[in-house]
Amino acid sequence: MSLVLDRTAPTDAPILDVLAERWSTRVFDPETPIDEAALRSALEAARWAPSGMNHQPWRLIVARRGGDAHARVVSALMGFNQAWAPAAGALIVVLAETETAEGEARPWALYDAGQAAAHFTVQAHTEGLATHQMGGFEVDALRAAFDIEPRFVPVTVIAVGALGDVDAAEEGLRQRELAPRERRTIEESLLVDA
Repeated sequence: MSLVLDRTAPTDAPILDVLAERWSTRVFDPETPIDEAALRSALEAARWAPSGMNHQPWRLIVARRGGDAHARVVSALMGFNQAWAPAAGALIVVLAETETAEGEARPWALYDAGQAAAHFTVQAHTEGLATHQMGGFEVDALRAAFDIEPRFVPVTVIAVGALGDVDAAEEGLRQRELAPRERRTIEESLLVDA
């Protein structure tokens, strides 16, 4: 059973081990409950993510496997995500508060919510949890399922839980999990490097 995989990124420059080792699995153990202490630490890391003027313009929905909230999040997932994500111990919906209750715009909310999600995933990895962020979900379905105010915009859904047995996964999924990790070069990402 392959419950520990070395998926360390082949970096071109040294980076922190936790960043090089973090990867997005689609294979979660459907039996192991979410490690509540590890989840709490990941939520705490999200809480301390940087934000413009310390507005912290993000909110989270934590939906543990087996509960009604989890089922509602799963029903809002699209396509292939509905095949693998239900096995995660929890699904975390990250929302950006794009304006205040008084209607004042928060132009950096999406960026700041992304930082909270990133801090969550790095801390979760450090705590031994596997994660996968998803953009494949129906915003309107999430809004309806949780009666979300228009000023809150769902940005991503993060599957989090114990890593499953990659060797036992369906062949297509297993191949995706074991494929070499690739990224474009730094130079390809730089529009200007003066």
